[in-house]
Amino acid sequence: MKKFRPQPGFVVQAYRFALDPNAAQEHALRSHCGAARAAYNWAVGWVTASWWQRRAEESYGIPADRLTEWRPWSLPALRKEFNQAKKTDPRFAAWWEENSKEAYNTGLANASAAFDNYAKSKNGKRKGARIGAPRFKPKRKARLSCRFTTGTIRLDAGGRHVTLPRLGTIRVHEPTAKLLHRVQAGRARILSATVRHERGRWLVAFQVETARDIRRVARPDVAVGIDLGIKTLAVMADSAGEIRTVPNPRHLNSALKRLRRASRTVSRRRGPDRRTGRKPSCRWEKANAQRNRVHHRVANLRADALHKLTTSVAGEYGTVVIEDL
Repeated sequence: MKKFRPQPGFVVQAYRFALDPNAAQEHALRSHCGAARAAYNWAVGWVTASWWQRRAEESYGIPADRLTEWRPWSLPALRKEFNQAKKTDPRFAAWWEENSKEAYNTGLANASAAFDNYAKSKNGKRKGARIGAPRFKPKRKARLSCRFTTGTIRLDAGGRHVTLPRLGTIRVHEPTAKLLHRVQAGRARILSATVRHERGRWLVAFQVETARDIRRVARPDVAVGIDLGIKTLAVMADSAGEIRTVPNPRHLNSALKRLRRASRTVSRRRGPDRRTGRKPSCRWEKANAQRNRVHHRVANLRADALHKLTTSVAGEYGTVVIEDL
């Protein structure tokens, strides 16, 4: 393997692959993502505790110079406090050693960024709509995600496995040869890896510093205007006088028959009831997973169609104009 030497033409981009973990590896993945959520909630509670304490002291008429000090939310400060709390806090003391330190660092980094964005938005230093204060992430709705920046992060030589810290070697659903060849040739360097659960699959995204070849567009002097629609996916008119209509693939319409059949099967099973606390049956969970696969397939087909359209437009025209809704 050649030594990586970054050059001025190198850029940072992501390579994403689907994973095929076994039962033990999936349990470890969920544990790491849960640890990241737990660390995030701890950071939110630790920082906001000083806010509520100061508010209570102000209601009793305590002067400003005698109020409880603000707790910092920088990543080093959160990491220092969490390393002390995890060994004594009953929420972490029994199981924090089971996961990589990168899992907890992920939650602390996300909390620090959330507080920074909130402070900048409140002070008018951040564009866009006002952002509220960070809130706790519930277990039922939180997105499963964890980022690794240190430790063993590599692609195996065979091109069908990846190795991550504490998780070990996991098989990938698709070959990693495109990225592996760049790494072996010294034209790419892996900076970090992020695992997440999305649309029923576990995915790993590598942040890579790599060389990008400059690609010239086919018609650099031609500008195109794109009008997005519903009946048609897009109508494109360029400065050369050509008008092209891109039909809407209508992936959902083609999947409605399978979706109705899967929904009827789910309705015949004993599902969950939050009012009474009833848990779903195993047959309901199996049928619901089958229905979700139909939804996931439609979402993937839609994303694939959009990627192909944008790639073809970017590779053909020098100027692209899109309506701002």
